[in-house]
Amino acid sequence: MNSDSIQPVVVVGAGPVGLWTAMELALGGVPTVILERAVERSPHSKALGVQPRTLEVLAMRGLVQPFLDEGRQIPNWHFGMLANRLDYQVLDTPFPFMLAIPQLRTEQLFEQRAVELGVQIRRGHAVTGLDQDDDRVRLHVDGPDGPYTLATRYVVGADGVGSAVRTAAGIAFPGTETTAYHYLGEVHVTETPVVSAQNEHGAFISVRLADGRYRFAGTDAHDSSERGPLTMDMLRTSVARVAGTDFGMHDPAWLSRFGNATRLAEHYRKGRVLLAGDAAHRHVPAGGVGLNVGVQDAMNLGWRLAAVARGDADPSLLDGFHEERHAVGEELIEHTMAQAALISATTPETMALRSLLNTLLADVPELALTLARKLSGLDVTYQAGPRVRDHVSLNGRPVLTAPEPGPETVTTAADLGIDVRVGPDTMLIRPDGHIWLTAADDHATAQALRGLGVRFSARGGDVVELLGRRTDGVEIAAGRGRDL
Repeated sequence: MNSDSIQPVVVVGAGPVGLWTAMELALGGVPTVILERAVERSPHSKALGVQPRTLEVLAMRGLVQPFLDEGRQIPNWHFGMLANRLDYQVLDTPFPFMLAIPQLRTEQLFEQRAVELGVQIRRGHAVTGLDQDDDRVRLHVDGPDGPYTLATRYVVGADGVGSAVRTAAGIAFPGTETTAYHYLGEVHVTETPVVSAQNEHGAFISVRLADGRYRFAGTDAHDSSERGPLTMDMLRTSVARVAGTDFGMHDPAWLSRFGNATRLAEHYRKGRVLLAGDAAHRHVPAGGVGLNVGVQDAMNLGWRLAAVARGDADPSLLDGFHEERHAVGEELIEHTMAQAALISATTPETMALRSLLNTLLADVPELALTLARKLSGLDVTYQAGPRVRDHVSLNGRPVLTAPEPGPETVTTAADLGIDVRVGPDTMLIRPDGHIWLTAADDHATAQALRGLGVRFSARGGDVVELLGRRTDGVEIAAGRGRDL
């Protein structure tokens, strides 16, 4: 069958990244269809944690409380499985912890909200190719009733490392090949395992799951590319080499083996095709950051694409998505590769490097804080780019971009009756629903926004590009610093 109408946006992939992208578009008033090749959601959870920055993102959309109700707060986290952990309690955030919650539950909560917002999810619909011109993208889809073509103004590839969208669009995916293998096993045990261990044979970390099982994730120095899928005997042997026991492993629920290949899409945007999440970056799942960076990709992309799809913004606004998030992807690749090297350290030289860094984490608080901010996602800032008011209007009025900050800016904001809060140079939304921005110097614009019921606080800091976003009411969001 062929589609007779043109969809404003189609998202490919119904994982956390695809669902969040679709939710942002729906909040922006853009009808969205998600195509998902799997008929049913996987029962296995690749990711187990939600980092502080992602919790802030959830709070912005009123979705954080279900996660806090169900998740387990972990006040510290590891870098490369080093014994001295990073203290999250010192981070400047309302959520100074890593929240342990299975990806399966994250997807369920995301999907529930997406459906409430009117997002259409088609399962069992696999994208097999695409072509695009100046006006549209034509997706070739293999659905339950046979192949068909679906036309759309824009398509977002959130379909994982093997992205059909990225491949069909001809977007290069350069990087490194696999040089070492890692394992993951979810099993029951008869003895409580150690949290982590490492020696010349490999390393692993164990995490207790909600149903009493334990997840073992690590690497085996004796592993090689000739080995096939992970078996229970292989997992027992790998763990026992490092810990001296397999802790009585039995009844495996999930066994997986994967390489350390690392790749980054050359472009996050090619015409009317955009990439987010694992479709844009592949890396070892070290530090529990993959899902989180993907959702943050979606947050950055969502407001831009909604504005463009509504016709309120010039399509060049989408270029900022690549400019801002590709740089984040580069940092992601760097620190996950560094962590993978630490995890795989088995020679005397690399073990010495691991020992030195572990000691430094305890002796140099600034280093530990820097790494904690990196894993938590709180260190992301963006360079000043084109001003959003050059692209976007709100109710026919140009959207204000704050001037260069200074004492006069703060004074002007106070004169407007805006609650002035001077703090760090990153933006942050509070759980009370207030959004922090740099101050507006346009009295008429400020009055117009307040007349629309917008609640916002202003503070001095870097120049912030403002964008009107339609939700149940109207919010003002920032296009720099942290995504709002």
